[in-house]
Amino acid sequence: MNVSHISAEQYVALHKSQPTLVTIDVRTPAEVAGENVSNSHNLPLQDLDQKALDGVLSRINCGSEQTIYLLCQAGQRARMASEKAGQYISNPLVIIEGGINSLRATDLTLQSSATPVMSLERQVRIAAGSLVLCGTILGFTLNPSFYGLAAFVGAGLTFAGITDTCAMGMALARMPWNK
Repeated sequence: MNVSHISAEQYVALHKSQPTLVTIDVRTPAEVAGENVSNSHNLPLQDLDQKALDGVLSRINCGSEQTIYLLCQAGQRARMASEKAGQYISNPLVIIEGGINSLRATDLTLQSSATPVMSLERQVRIAAGSLVLCGTILGFTLNPSFYGLAAFVGAGLTFAGITDTCAMGMALARMPWNK
């Protein structure tokens, strides 16, 4: 698997000189609708499989030697996408370090919608915090066994931090408001 990294500044220079770069944004459709790079193609990480990837690449006439730039919010989903995509294609893959968050600090003009969109990371923090709060309140007021909910969420967050995967994030990405 041929995977490399590029800084946001290097990507911007390439994007300006080669507007036909193949950039695949692996964020949710809602995140992409909120803010995106012109001429990028959305293929959410949770939907990335061989059929979906082949569909995107054939739709944009991407040859097997053409470099594919992977973009997400901060870089983690792009890294996971490179691991998945590397199983299906032989194209060189380049991860844009820092994702959209880093591109905001450059002079690249990002396309934005008028309606702000909540990032998947923020949705995870809200959901996890709400579950811990509910488990704690219910454990204190109704039954101590509800403390198990808070412990379960804490264990899930610890696992997510160690493995750099987030089951709650993947579940939230499939919700209707993220389509």
